[in-house]
Amino acid sequence: MGTGSVDDTAHRNQRGVRARPFAVRGAGGKGAGMTSWDSSEDAVTAASFYRIAEKAPDREAVVDTDGTVLTYGRLAARVNQISRGLRALGLGGGDRVAVVLPNGRAFLEVVLAVAQVGMYAVPINGRSTAAEIGYVLRDSGARVVVASADAATKCTEDDVPAARFVAGGPVPGWRPYDELGRDEPQSPPDDRGFGYVMGYTSGTTGRPKGVTVSTVGADPEFVIPFLLERTVRPYDPEATGTHLVCAPLYHAAPVAHMFGFVNAGHRVVIHEKFDPERVLRDIERFRVTSVHMVPTHFHRLLALPDDARSRYDLTTLRAVIHAGAPCPVAVKRRMIDWLGPVVWEYLAGTEGYVARVSAHEWLERPGTVGRPADGVTVRIIGDDGVEVPAGEPGTIYFGTPGQAGFTYHNDPEKTAASHRDGLGTAGDVGLLDEDGYLFLLDRRVDLIISGGANVYPAEVEGRLLEHPEVADAAVIGVPHPDWGRAVVAVVRPAEGVVADADLARRLTEHCRAGLAPYKCPRHVEFRDDFPRTEAGKLRRRVLRDAYRHLEVT
Repeated sequence: MGTGSVDDTAHRNQRGVRARPFAVRGAGGKGAGMTSWDSSEDAVTAASFYRIAEKAPDREAVVDTDGTVLTYGRLAARVNQISRGLRALGLGGGDRVAVVLPNGRAFLEVVLAVAQVGMYAVPINGRSTAAEIGYVLRDSGARVVVASADAATKCTEDDVPAARFVAGGPVPGWRPYDELGRDEPQSPPDDRGFGYVMGYTSGTTGRPKGVTVSTVGADPEFVIPFLLERTVRPYDPEATGTHLVCAPLYHAAPVAHMFGFVNAGHRVVIHEKFDPERVLRDIERFRVTSVHMVPTHFHRLLALPDDARSRYDLTTLRAVIHAGAPCPVAVKRRMIDWLGPVVWEYLAGTEGYVARVSAHEWLERPGTVGRPADGVTVRIIGDDGVEVPAGEPGTIYFGTPGQAGFTYHNDPEKTAASHRDGLGTAGDVGLLDEDGYLFLLDRRVDLIISGGANVYPAEVEGRLLEHPEVADAAVIGVPHPDWGRAVVAVVRPAEGVVADADLARRLTEHCRAGLAPYKCPRHVEFRDDFPRTEAGKLRRRVLRDAYRHLEVT
């Protein structure tokens, strides 16, 4: 596809986009407390944070959640110590380091440290239950875990590796995070090798599966520029800029983009959680040029009063990048009307990158997720295993010919079932139009994406079926104005059990006792005629169709 930046120069000039050097605005209002951010090292285009640290150590790299500023030189020094510390613990290429941390500097440091010595970082949502965290720790085979104090207190002794470090306060049996690599030299480690994130995604049994990629262990001087062509260059090709992180970094997309932008030499401003007006305020304050969001963020921004949305100068934005869930056409139109043609969308998952689309292209074909990215082949395969013609729906297969694809950790059967003729699938259903533009029809057959977070129905169903008053259960997503999809449980009560509000409350409490809050049903429906095939397979689409107009608050 046309992957270069769209020609929006006239629009940006009209909106008064300022040229570098950038400035950080103080908290005293517009123009108050101006402190310069020296971006004069524009010639520094080396595609890695450590090369930039060598040539421009005083360039600002990170503005942490508390406002602390870290330069590329200081960042590289600490990252080098952590990399050496991991090796001193006996870790080598391909080993896994679990990261159960909130958004912040420590998360970035650990990911970068792992990534320069050929290891995998395994991000885990700290809001998960002890059982959920323990499963990923065991399944991934993580040899080191770095966790927040809150997450560390959830972990059981049998699940946690011996090398454990805690940030944010003391926890018995855990070493302070600052001790990881503290006594190691700050100089670069020997024999760098590319490492990356091993994200966990849905499994057919409801248990998430770790995804590994073939580039781990390769030459970072080759892999990092390739990665930047996916996460940075099409959207914001300038040598410097400021990227705002306002989505949870335990998700694959936000961490990939943070990783990309810091390796491209941009400053990264990190928010611990999404606050719509703070996002707008900091776009102005830090002269933000790029931000990654999900449609739920769009809903919350558009819900602000008009005076709040017009109060801040957003003209430095060059790229508002979104993915994570289908975006309603009306919502995206409003975002483009507000911000201009800086809104980009892409289709990707833990398994790989598929397509992207500029605002101009999207306006010509509302609802498309774009054409395949450079070097990516996309085919739509029908249920009979044959490629379907343009306009016909089927399973989306994608990949880069000649390169190995993804692998599901500890699940060779699922890996084999997800590949065909050198391409792989995450189970998404879509179609290609006559001009090669991809339209997504379903984000996996069963997966629910609520507020940008993945909810695996089988996992929630398993929890419901543990309750003695439940005979059968299914979990679906229904449209929700803020979250994109709301989790709804459809339950057939056990014989003799009264289906009423009290039962719904008991089932909801049962889910909350064993699952993370975002996975729990926001609404419970009861029915006796469960749509299953003769073989017992749930006809989930029948349920989705039956409840598509259900309004959940």
